[in-house]
Amino acid sequence: MKARDRYQVLRGARSQFLDVARECSRLTLPYLIKDDDDARETHKRLRTPWQSVGAKAVTNLASKLMLALLPPQTSFFKLQVRDEKLGEMFDPAVKSELELSFSKIERMIMDHINASEDRVQLHQAVKNLIVAGNSLLFYGKTGLKHFPINRYVVNRDGDGNVLEIVTKELIARDVLGKDLPMPIPNAVGDDGNSQGSPSADVEVYTYVKCDDKSGRWIWHQEVNDMIIPGSRSTAPKNASPWMPLRFNVVDGENYGRGRVEEFLGDLKSLEALSQALVEGSAAAAKVVFVVAPSSTTKPQTLANAQNGAIVQGRPDEIGVVQVGKTADFRTAADMAQQLGSRINDGFLVLNIRQSERTTAEEVRLTQLELEQGLGGMFSLLTAEFLVPYLNRVMLVLQRSKQLPTLPKSLVRPQIVAGVNALGRGQDYQSLTQFIQTIAQNLGPEAIMKYIDPSEYLKRLAAAQGIDTLNLVKTEDQVNEEMQAQMQDQQALELTKQAGQFASSPMMDPEKNPEGLAELENAGNELSEAEAAGA
Repeated sequence: MKARDRYQVLRGARSQFLDVARECSRLTLPYLIKDDDDARETHKRLRTPWQSVGAKAVTNLASKLMLALLPPQTSFFKLQVRDEKLGEMFDPAVKSELELSFSKIERMIMDHINASEDRVQLHQAVKNLIVAGNSLLFYGKTGLKHFPINRYVVNRDGDGNVLEIVTKELIARDVLGKDLPMPIPNAVGDDGNSQGSPSADVEVYTYVKCDDKSGRWIWHQEVNDMIIPGSRSTAPKNASPWMPLRFNVVDGENYGRGRVEEFLGDLKSLEALSQALVEGSAAAAKVVFVVAPSSTTKPQTLANAQNGAIVQGRPDEIGVVQVGKTADFRTAADMAQQLGSRINDGFLVLNIRQSERTTAEEVRLTQLELEQGLGGMFSLLTAEFLVPYLNRVMLVLQRSKQLPTLPKSLVRPQIVAGVNALGRGQDYQSLTQFIQTIAQNLGPEAIMKYIDPSEYLKRLAAAQGIDTLNLVKTEDQVNEEMQAQMQDQQALELTKQAGQFASSPMMDPEKNPEGLAELENAGNELSEAEAAGA
């Protein structure tokens, strides 16, 4: 089956998810999800929402997720030697040297990621995940490329594993080259328009499928139902460049559900209330004077009167039109505020309590509570993005000879971002609270008596994701320094004692001549004994 035909077949199962995604995008970021049209949209004016709470919530959550998945200042993974191989093939004493070598490889990979535009594409993909619940990333030669839900279809099995993917792009013919296959006249799907000009857009379909025999991913591109020469490619199953992401998984569905869909009712209500408040406030702000028909004051005289002018008339014959909906506006405004607060809480927007007694600890606990709410969101993204993305980056760097090949049976990469980062934050909080509880109930002496400082430093550094290599002293270094200090103290005490003994009355010939003579005789006898023994 041709790629275009397969796209049309799978397009029907995607329609309901695309409709919901467009509605969610209309209330948050209207430019994000567009219709699946056959031509480029030009001069189409997007609808502007009446409120910005949805846009703020989506961008805030997208930024948090992107920075948590690919942190800018540290690595999101760590290369480790398998523990069962340490005693079998390696001496455990060389673990620190191996970690030092692995840290250099980690920096090489992170430098490659930082030099690319992967974070820009990931941020766009995360926004699509929050709004539409689905996004497709492709890791090509130049880095990540993003496909929104209106540009691809996917087919999964009952367990959620991807079976096939078909993408659709509109690309100018001159960009693809001159050797493209031309359309067959009067073929199925030919609308009669000329596609031979260099500036004409052609539909490029990419068909991706997992081969059951070889266990590898294979894909090719088609134009006008014919395969583009040189577009066939393959990839290992565990390092596929195609990463279809989902935000929430529903059993039996090929596509995911977004975060905005969960709060779609509140967003619709807030949109209606915001529109009513804005239009009602504009009507209430309009000032209109009315004059009684039998009044001696002419409307023209009142209209032409300047500020502070004096005109003839009776005040009871002149009035101002008032809406009289202040109480109704207040009710609508209170409800809109409650809806906005619920939406902000659902999208982890930090709202600090405005008070004179708001402490830094309260702010920290509030932020920690919000971060813990990301646990469920991280779980799926770690499995569907971080692991395949890292495997693909390492495979590309190894093929280009920029990275040494690491044996999979000995070395394994471990993801330390996402859910694992939240777990480390919980460990840090538990360790800190444990030490504070001991100090408050038993006193600082109990800490020095029962807590091992070196082990506590290691666990605290691990909880904060800090590499302790060459930072925290080992037990051997601490013991050597303690022995050196003890020797220095002993030498200093001997020097002091020698000085005190030299200045004592016993060593004065005038005050103790007999004692000094005895010491000299004893010294001579000791020298003679040593000479005789020699």
